[in-house]
Amino acid sequence: MTRFSILCTAAIFLCISVVTFGQTTSSKSSEYDAELAKKLGADERGMKMYVMCILKTGPNDENFKGKERDDIFAGHFANIHNLAQLGKLAIAGPFETNERNYRGLYIFNVPTMEEAEKLVVLDPAVKAGIFIPELTLWYGSASLMATPEIHKRIEKPQPKSN
Repeated sequence: MTRFSILCTAAIFLCISVVTFGQTTSSKSSEYDAELAKKLGADERGMKMYVMCILKTGPNDENFKGKERDDIFAGHFANIHNLAQLGKLAIAGPFETNERNYRGLYIFNVPTMEEAEKLVVLDPAVKAGIFIPELTLWYGSASLMATPEIHKRIEKPQPKSN
C-alpha cells in the first residue's frame, strides 16, 4: 500500500468513527429518562401545568420615587429569588417597553390559579400597585423546571454590596 492509500483509509476510518460516535451520542441523549421526568413533574408528553403571570403597569407606578421605589424593587427581586429557591417559579424576566404596558413575566410552578394568586401577592411591587398581575393556566414543557439550576451555572457572580 502506498502512503497515499494508507492516509485515505485512515481518513475514511476517522470520518466513519466520528459519524458513528455522533449518532451514538445523539441517540443516547434522546432516550426517555423516567427518573428525570418524575423529578421535573412531567406527564407522559413531558409536559405539566403551570400558571403564567404577566405583570402589567399598575395604577401606582408613578407614585413611588427614589429610595422608596428602590426598596420596593429590592423586595421584588428578593421575592423572585426566594420563589425560585422554593421551586415555585420556573422562570421570570422583564419585557422591553411596549404599548401593552407589559412589564414582566412569571411562570409559576403550581397547577392552579389559586396557588399562583397566593404567590403573586407576596411580590412587594404587586402589593404597592406598581404592577398588576394577569394570570392564566399554561401547559408547557416540564423541562422548564431545570432552568433555575442551569441559570445558577451561567450567571456571573455579582459583587457584594455593603
